[in-house]
Amino acid sequence: MKKIMLFMVALCTTAVAFSQPMKSYKKEPSFGISFFLKDMTTANLIDKTSLSNVLNNKLWSKVGDMAPGIGLNYFQGLTDHIDFQGSLGGSFTKYPFSFNSGIPASTQNKFLMELAAAANIKLLTDQHAIVPYIHLGVGASMYAGTYFAAYAPTGAGLQFKLSEGTFLNTMFGYNIKVSPNSVNHLTYSMGIVSPLKEKKPVVVPPPPPPPPVVVPEKDTDGDGIVDSKDKCPTVPGIAKYDGCPIPDTDGDGINDENDKCPTVKGLAKYQGCPIPDTDKDGINDEEDKCPTVPGLARYQGCPIPDTDGDGINDEEDKCPNEKGIAANFGCPDIAPQLKIAAKTITFLTGSDKFAAPKLVPEKLQYVLDALNKYPTLKLDIEGHTDNTGSAKFNKALSQKRANKIQSWLVSKGVAKDRLTATGFGLEKPVATNKTAKGRQENRRVELLPRF
Repeated sequence: MKKIMLFMVALCTTAVAFSQPMKSYKKEPSFGISFFLKDMTTANLIDKTSLSNVLNNKLWSKVGDMAPGIGLNYFQGLTDHIDFQGSLGGSFTKYPFSFNSGIPASTQNKFLMELAAAANIKLLTDQHAIVPYIHLGVGASMYAGTYFAAYAPTGAGLQFKLSEGTFLNTMFGYNIKVSPNSVNHLTYSMGIVSPLKEKKPVVVPPPPPPPPVVVPEKDTDGDGIVDSKDKCPTVPGIAKYDGCPIPDTDGDGINDENDKCPTVKGLAKYQGCPIPDTDKDGINDEEDKCPTVPGLARYQGCPIPDTDGDGINDEEDKCPNEKGIAANFGCPDIAPQLKIAAKTITFLTGSDKFAAPKLVPEKLQYVLDALNKYPTLKLDIEGHTDNTGSAKFNKALSQKRANKIQSWLVSKGVAKDRLTATGFGLEKPVATNKTAKGRQENRRVELLPRF
């Protein structure tokens, strides 16, 4: 506790040393009333055990266990950063006399009166809205009209400025026992402080007498402003502009008082402002076909169109006239149809020859049509087998079958660089190879689109 007190004193001394305002903000003599809660238990427990034990086991007093009280306070500024505080407080509480005092702890609430003198060391001056401060002092108490004790009130608080000279003070106090009858205890307080006397109002001196009447000067342009004060003595003007006409700063023919954009040339139809650009896209409204929606110059101020309404604009849509999906860059999702077409292609067992060569054009017609319809479409042809036979044989067989479909499509006019053929053999089964049905599902060709 002594180390904490020394640290607080050093902190306040440093703050005062580095904060020396030019103007005095020393507090006027003030009176205050405060309300507080007195905790006679928590500090005692910390002394008997430890702070960590009290915190870890949540042994601190609850609000309902604390004793409420009221206090009267007198304040007097000693310097800009130090206030004297005299306090008189009273509360009804059970006083836990220490064992060494030889007095049994009170079991009933009895009146405790405390008188203290302290210094409030402020980190800021009273000109600030919120001022943190340290409270250090000496005090004496009387309990039940019989027991007297001495203690040292310490604490930290915040002063809130309510108006000039009136403050709200909140403080956490730790009262350190000094005499045998005293005990360490905590106090939580809040109070209002106001000056005892109002500040005298500042007397404003009367205005100086008017200047003597002088002979009217010459007014060449007859605008009511004499030449000596007229910056445009030969051109009629107004007093607001020192005898000059209303200016036209931007030179657009519209005077500044009627010009809503006096520093930028504009048109009378827009009250002196340039042609507006409502959507802020850099294209003025008279040339913008979509004046309320930001767009581009190449579309006359309108956004990039989405012809097919699929949510993908035409510049990013590879199929701008047909609704599609983002994954296909705006082209339709043809993967399900390609999957169906792939399932219809069968080969002779152990061979890359089509099982029904005459039906191949009919079965692959959808694939061919899709490749012709979508110039950006590319196709990955994958061959797969079951696990019957060696892995080497199956890999070669699946590659031949993928090549077979690729060759057929190339023969129908599809560019070879749009097609890839890869044989995976038995590497990627989609079903178990332990049953005939599963092996049949694994013997397949897959057609995977890429846009």
